[in-house]
Amino acid sequence: MFNKLISTLKRCGNALIAWFDSDATLSGKHANGSFLKWVRTTPFILIHLGCFAVFFVGVSWQAVAVAVFLYGFRVFALTGFYHRYFSHRSYKASRFWQFIFAICGMTAAQRGPLWWAAHHRHHHLHSDTELDAHSPRRDGFWRSHMGWFTDMQYYKTEYSRIGDFAKYPELVFLNRFDALVPIMLMVGLYFMGEAIIPNGGGMQFLVWGGCISTIAVYHVTFFINSLCHILGKQRFESHDDSRNNLWLALLTFGEGWHNNHHRYPASARQGFYWWEIDITYYILSFMEKIGIIYDMRKVPENILQEGKQLDQQQHSS
Repeated sequence: MFNKLISTLKRCGNALIAWFDSDATLSGKHANGSFLKWVRTTPFILIHLGCFAVFFVGVSWQAVAVAVFLYGFRVFALTGFYHRYFSHRSYKASRFWQFIFAICGMTAAQRGPLWWAAHHRHHHLHSDTELDAHSPRRDGFWRSHMGWFTDMQYYKTEYSRIGDFAKYPELVFLNRFDALVPIMLMVGLYFMGEAIIPNGGGMQFLVWGGCISTIAVYHVTFFINSLCHILGKQRFESHDDSRNNLWLALLTFGEGWHNNHHRYPASARQGFYWWEIDITYYILSFMEKIGIIYDMRKVPENILQEGKQLDQQQHSS
């Protein structure tokens, strides 16, 4: 009985440590993977449940404005920095700015930049095959949407896939302690709310900015893994189920042009043509003009011509 209690306490300790040190899952023996899985995913569950607290804290225009701002800021940080920079290196930036980009992306609470990018690179290598961690074709909608990252086998950061950025110790530090920035954001929201709306504004900002906004960011970006491989138009033959979806492109600032992206992942632009709205690309273009980033990679002319010819064939058929 005593040994069983000690074993349980050790598992709890390992799981709690892994909340704050994501690389802790790389060492030690976890006798009960299911137990660790539930402890590790508790914050994800709680932030969903926290949305219901809106019925107790109420609403103010200030809290909604903060939620909307954080939605836009974090969607761009994920699409422009985690995805187009760390995953695909579609433009260049200084070491200082890439550190800032990593911090911005971490506010979305989707783990560290190296973990995120390493898994995304693996996805492109094995899209919609048996090796793809989040393919609707393989495991259905819900696992591709959010079930996959609750699986213990995907908790590790595969540093071998992201060696170009893993050589920077500051990025490894941020990736390892990936809860640090989200916690700081939550604390900052509370105190900002109390300063703006005394006696209750803190919890209101926490619920709207910390829970509701975060959940919105979660699911619109998760839809790229799930819905964008189910619903939409396939312009290019990309050897997978990736699709272009206008509505998801609007919600995710351009990521919904997913079939385009799978045809040529290296491009900083995913809306290949002027009529394909790509807000992330517009912001990145501005950042290039003011010198924050440089050498943005473009879509090759032959691929643009290929897409136009395919569109003409589909319209005429």
